[in-house]
Amino acid sequence: MYHYRECGLRNVWLANGYDEHDTPYGPGIAIHDVEGLHRAIAHGIVNKGGKLTGTELRFLRQEMGLSQAKLATMLGNEAQTVALWEKRGGQPKIADRFIRAIYRELNEGNAHIRDMIERLVDSDLEESDARITLEQDSGGWKVAA
Repeated sequence: MYHYRECGLRNVWLANGYDEHDTPYGPGIAIHDVEGLHRAIAHGIVNKGGKLTGTELRFLRQEMGLSQAKLATMLGNEAQTVALWEKRGGQPKIADRFIRAIYRELNEGNAHIRDMIERLVDSDLEESDARITLEQDSGGWKVAA
């Protein structure tokens, strides 16, 4: 068993999927399919019970390719708030659930939630009372194009 500390989490152990070898600097490890391993770790984190720890939140954020500032903007917070959650844990339940949902959307190859949030973030900067025009067709009411 190999204790996979390189991912930043203390509780990840590999039963297989790695090779041990000697290097000029001592023993070395070569891990097979690191991207697949990280997807599996993230899947385990997203589906586990209880709140995310700070290190789990950081792992998911990094796997999504988001900076602390970008995630904070998506959540309507400051980057320092996300940094504190990652350091100490204690993020609100809604943030915990939102982060899991966004990761799941991205991992399943369908980023509709993230696109919607980014549109909302952009529109927050432009707050206005823009007209909403609706039209009815055989399928019911819809926002007009």
